[in-house]
Amino acid sequence: MTVLVTGGAGFIGSHFVLRHVAQNPDDTLIVLDTLTYAADKSFLDPVIQRIRFIEGDIADVEILEQIASRYGIDTIVNFAAETHVDRSIKNIVPFIHSNILGVQALVELLKRHPEILLLHVSTDEVYGDLKDSDAPFDLQSPLNPSSPYSATKAAGDLLLRASARTFGIRARITRCTNNYGPHQDTSKLLPVIITSALAGKKIPIYGEGKQKRDWLYVTDHTDAIEKVLTDGEDGKIYLVSADDERANIDVAMTVLDVLGKSHDLISFVEDRPGHDWRYALDNSSVRKLGWKPAVSFAKGVEETVAWFRRKSTAR
Repeated sequence: MTVLVTGGAGFIGSHFVLRHVAQNPDDTLIVLDTLTYAADKSFLDPVIQRIRFIEGDIADVEILEQIASRYGIDTIVNFAAETHVDRSIKNIVPFIHSNILGVQALVELLKRHPEILLLHVSTDEVYGDLKDSDAPFDLQSPLNPSSPYSATKAAGDLLLRASARTFGIRARITRCTNNYGPHQDTSKLLPVIITSALAGKKIPIYGEGKQKRDWLYVTDHTDAIEKVLTDGEDGKIYLVSADDERANIDVAMTVLDVLGKSHDLISFVEDRPGHDWRYALDNSSVRKLGWKPAVSFAKGVEETVAWFRRKSTAR
């Protein structure tokens, strides 16, 4: 195959590229990325001679058309997105650009090239949040986004579903729970905890830290995406989760225990506006394809801490 990976120098996208190249050496991969604050081209250094890297904007239809025409793209995997909720509260414009206009640019490309398959990576946050007593969200759950970020992701999903019906484009959507692992931007919760602890600084935790998230190790997520690519169906949505819910405060204490640091580093701060309480997904749709998570939370945290420790000592 010839695969275009948008956002391929970011957190999840870079892991997808690294693993796909290793597992599918005969495929051609083109990576398109604007290299914003959350991306780093050096993540791709181990395979940079085996891929084609293009710096560019997903919302630029001309660049997409040039790539598709020049390389004969079979598949697009779209990781390109603005993802940080706090940033979306301060300024939604970049989120509209990447998460809505970027998706629409892909739609325009697929209208011209109906043979191309698009796998669009979305989020569980499009469903809003759950109470502790609620069952996990499933494929019948209505979209009810709580933040500007999740609203733009929901809009992108709906554009794709409407375009599949109206124009017959080939699209599959995955929605995942909280990813963590190496390469993640330091504005996210787990990297904030790790980098603060390594520096001996206070760790800010919103509210009382009792909000719950299902924690999915990044390579488990990319493996699920590969399964949806090979065995999924066009027009379908697949929910990816690790079945491993943990409160934010427990995550912080786990990291501190791994680092041998005192829990006294935890500092509770004012909660952010509209903070979702709990996320959980019914992952039976992707388990039916033969996928299941392989990395335990304990192992994943150890790997993530080790990567950030190496990064801090390399400076």
